[in-house]
Amino acid sequence: MCDKVELRPKQCIDTALKPLLDNIDIKINGSLTLKDLFYTAICMAVDNSSVHSASKHYQEIPCETSLRYHLKKLNLAELIKVNENILLQAFVSTLKSMKKYEFAIDFTNDPYYGTTDSSNEGYVIRSQAKKSTNSFYSYVSLSIINKNERYTIAVLPVETNKTKVDYLTYFVDLIGKLNFNIKVLCLDREFNSVDVFEFLQNRNIPHIIPIVKRGNEVKQLLDGRKARSTEYVMKNAQKKEVHLDFVIDVKYLKGKRGKHGCENLGFVVYGVKWPPRKISTVYRRRFAIESSYRMRNIVKPRTSTRDVTFRYFFTLLSFLLRNAWLYLQKKHFTIAKTGPITIDEDKFRFARFILFVEEWLRRKLRIQLVVQCLR
Repeated sequence: MCDKVELRPKQCIDTALKPLLDNIDIKINGSLTLKDLFYTAICMAVDNSSVHSASKHYQEIPCETSLRYHLKKLNLAELIKVNENILLQAFVSTLKSMKKYEFAIDFTNDPYYGTTDSSNEGYVIRSQAKKSTNSFYSYVSLSIINKNERYTIAVLPVETNKTKVDYLTYFVDLIGKLNFNIKVLCLDREFNSVDVFEFLQNRNIPHIIPIVKRGNEVKQLLDGRKARSTEYVMKNAQKKEVHLDFVIDVKYLKGKRGKHGCENLGFVVYGVKWPPRKISTVYRRRFAIESSYRMRNIVKPRTSTRDVTFRYFFTLLSFLLRNAWLYLQKKHFTIAKTGPITIDEDKFRFARFILFVEEWLRRKLRIQLVVQCLR
């Protein structure tokens, strides 16, 4: 390995703690410190527990009332303002200024089972039923999808009065502010709209978006046995139109998913001159985001609150922990050799990172063991 320094649990916790301390300020009176508050929040994340259960299981943490009181001092606007600093602060040194990266933007929904009132009605969205509800708090994220650099750069809470173009504008401007360049931007099918394509073309942003199989004309274009390119004019209800380039890759299923024959993978492509197979291969890297969501759910504190700021802070914390793991994995487990960077991923899986954090926190916060007598 290129780094001979032994990785210890304290380094794991410090990597996640420092961005929180540097970017979030909560005024606290008494013996409680900001560090204590964030230790508790990280403990809730790695234990996948709630404010209530954490206060019952550990001795050296604030009581539930104190935790809620101080977390309510978090300000949503301030968290949004510093969200990219929290997520990328410790890790930006591993990224190169002015380099062209492959980016992806995607939405993730957290089920919500509570009521809606004036405090959260602008953030609770309605969508297809999932886990016995069709109400969700939704978050939109910007990520790098290059191999070995799959950091989540920014996460925003989705507001019902904002459009996808609003979020695209924010993220594209942020990429420029961070001095990165866009090699290609991969977006999900839900971005398939005239307004989105018009924005991306006007800003000259290379992008790949899957074609939505809607309408007979599109379905006919996606029926063939050879890889190909074609043009298409998309129109919306307001009679606005945009000219698109379709690139279609064809793969033989060979029994995959119990199917045989040809599968046409169609994409709207702009700003890149790649063959169809490379288009579909690069777009497949976008699914690394799905992996980040699964990991984020492993270290997401539990809550049933309707408080938008609470939920957003917990969301940032869960993505921060994943970024911290990626950073430490690259720093300590890169194999020293010539050629492309190779990371020995098996030696430091996400589960081991969580164990390291849990080990340190349990020593620090002192787990409270309750022994029940069996009769």
